[in-house]
Amino acid sequence: MAAYKPRVISLTKKPRQTFGFFLRMELGEEGHLIRSLEMGGPAELAGIKDGDRIIRVNGTFVDGLSHTEVVELVKNSGTSVTFHIMDESTYKEAKAKGVNLSEQHSTVGSKVIANGVAKGDPKPKLCYLVKSASGFEFSLFTSNDEEGLFITEVSPGGVAHKAGVRAKDRLLEVNGENVEDCTHEQVVNKIKQAGNTLMFLLLDEDADKVCRSQYAKMGSRLATVKFLPHKPRLVNLTKGPDGFGFVLREEPKQAGHFIKDIDRDSPAGRAGLKEMDRLVAVDGKEVDNCSHEQVVEMFRQGGGECCLLVVDQETDQMYKLGKVSPMLFWEEMKDSNLPPSYTEVMNTATPAQPDEKEEEDLKPKLCRMEKSSDGYGFHLNGIQGVFGQFIKEVVKGGAADRAGLEDDDMVVEVNGVNVEQSGHQEVVEMIRRSGNSLEMLVARKSVYDQLKAKGVSITRMLLGEEPKSQEPKSQEHSPETSKKEIERPESPAEPAKQRTPSVSSSSSAESIDERL
Repeated sequence: MAAYKPRVISLTKKPRQTFGFFLRMELGEEGHLIRSLEMGGPAELAGIKDGDRIIRVNGTFVDGLSHTEVVELVKNSGTSVTFHIMDESTYKEAKAKGVNLSEQHSTVGSKVIANGVAKGDPKPKLCYLVKSASGFEFSLFTSNDEEGLFITEVSPGGVAHKAGVRAKDRLLEVNGENVEDCTHEQVVNKIKQAGNTLMFLLLDEDADKVCRSQYAKMGSRLATVKFLPHKPRLVNLTKGPDGFGFVLREEPKQAGHFIKDIDRDSPAGRAGLKEMDRLVAVDGKEVDNCSHEQVVEMFRQGGGECCLLVVDQETDQMYKLGKVSPMLFWEEMKDSNLPPSYTEVMNTATPAQPDEKEEEDLKPKLCRMEKSSDGYGFHLNGIQGVFGQFIKEVVKGGAADRAGLEDDDMVVEVNGVNVEQSGHQEVVEMIRRSGNSLEMLVARKSVYDQLKAKGVSITRMLLGEEPKSQEPKSQEHSPETSKKEIERPESPAEPAKQRTPSVSSSSSAESIDERL
């Protein structure tokens, strides 16, 4: 019966908006049908198809309920709903074989789709708070209905809010210590004794519900670190004639391997290594439990190239406060899926509204430029083995400078094609084929990091523009070295926004439908 397992899809929307589909019952068809999907709506983005059947709404089996009852279940769920969905052919086959669909559940740990993004098992989040003159700016409460300690009264724009803490988050750990079995008073005392900095491990409301339903325990080794303000750094090194240009040392009374004596114009110096950076990993292999000789051997085995994960002192102290390894950052970078769509984030209610100035500033830049005799006047940089390209060496007065490009801008799109998950050489080739004009969607590093921390997919939709759909026109150019100066594809025509035909809410002898 495994073939008849439904898939689980969670949708969110803004108040007074819809989930982007019609729910119908049709003459000659069994079940509650999905029809007239709105293109770009939450349902369509989540992968729901025309003709899919709804089996459950928020866990309630609905296949035997009336149309009106199912509509009410969906409407009463507010701005978010979770469906168990079965495609049309599977549903009809199951019905023909007499399968009891009320006994068909999705498997524990299977992926849930949320507005177009596959989500595996729910993740807790690590949040780092630094006390201000107003304190940490949140409160704790306990509920008679549920076990645990929960966050409440998060001041908009305050310390906790900026750290990623939200109302109704469940508190799991304080500074690396589990507090799930502690009393309210005990946790308050721990927070008071912690001083000016706190590392919380939290579960948001939705993840908490999933964990409780699966009786799952969550620890920091499963956490996301995307809300942490200080980031470990991935540094790619290529050995020069005089080596890498630094000394690896073990310091007295300090655990770990440290970067020292960096030569100014060496590969290490140019790559951004800093004095007393602590080495966390070499080519993805953690070195905390390795001897000095073992680490040196890792460098030798790299054949002159290696990717280092390092932390400065401030970042190191933050991770140690939570008793977690910076390897969490490496794993999240390595295994990360595409971020939630812009529609998902904008349709999800947030506890606090940022002021207009902050919201307006958190936007990318669309830079259009024409190639001159001196090229575009910038370099594209990337880190070997890591996704993400950034701008360097923008020539003052050049085409890139006039178009608004700045040093350290993160490249999101090249001629309408998202390149966040593309390798450096792949992006360079796209630009080579582009001709004499270039269009790039970029974001300042600070803006990019903030939008990613909020889970926002960075697209030209943030600027009120429609996405492009055409492939860039190719042109041949001579090969260049690893630090590339750029050129661009022609701008394709922008498609008009489309929507599949919709049917007004109505009832007749042939069908009953309701827009949801």
